[in-house]
Amino acid sequence: MLFGKHKMTPVLSPRKSVEGGIGGLVGAGLLGVIFALVFREHLTVFAHPVWMLGIIGVVGGAISMVGDLTASAIKRNYEIKDYGTLIPGHGGILDRFDSVIITAPLVYYLILLLQMVG
Repeated sequence: MLFGKHKMTPVLSPRKSVEGGIGGLVGAGLLGVIFALVFREHLTVFAHPVWMLGIIGVVGGAISMVGDLTASAIKRNYEIKDYGTLIPGHGGILDRFDSVIITAPLVYYLILLLQMVG
């Protein structure tokens, strides 16, 4: 919120900014690269693990944002503030996992595709 001046989706999620989204994608890519550099000798699945995990991080981050915004759209359409009250202030259990529900299977298939390509 400190750097975010341009709203990403003001109706769905007013506190998300384009700058925050870009920062999240860069951070996810860098985290993938750092992970690959640290565990390179154990990552025998890919020919070029540093590049592959960087790509997986960026694409996974983008898919995660789409998953989160999709869940927000569903809540807005049904005029629901939170999915539950089990965790106060967090919008319910589904809000903790809304992006993972979409991200996990798509990243799995991305990994399979990247294994075939490189």
